[in-house]
Amino acid sequence: MRSRTAEWFECKIRYEKTMEDGMQKKVTEAYTVDALSFTEAEQRIMEEMSSYISGEFEVADIKKAVYKEIFFSDEDMADRWYKAKLQFITIDEKSSKEKRSTVNYLVNAGTLNGAVNNIGSVMNGTMIDYVIASVAETQLMDVFEYKKKDAEDKPEYEQ
Repeated sequence: MRSRTAEWFECKIRYEKTMEDGMQKKVTEAYTVDALSFTEAEQRIMEEMSSYISGEFEVADIKKAVYKEIFFSDEDMADRWYKAKLQFITIDEKSSKEKRSTVNYLVNAGTLNGAVNNIGSVMNGTMIDYVIASVAETQLMDVFEYKKKDAEDKPEYEQ
């Protein structure tokens, strides 16, 4: 397991997909990209999807993700994405009352139980008390992390 903190954007792509029976169907799929702005998110999702989709497609929607950190699984069967809501428990020193602060995460796993186990494996390395408030499967197809381009990828005029 590894985790990555960044500014994440959820993007929806609309295109005509060839179904198993050979028919064309207009579909909308959701993806997450690591970007600094809406403009960069649109550029990155278009670059990423152009290698997967033949034909035309459009970016139907872009919104900031409610999570800042994603837990990536190393398992081959981890093909689903789960939105997890964790509550961190602290004690208010003045009133001695329990205080809970909510944080959202995106977790990569193959099953719901796998997502809960992955949360445990990441959070067990911390000293803070927490409660898993909810874990729900998302419709996300994939997550695209930012990868630094090599010197060979630069246009000729920049070299």
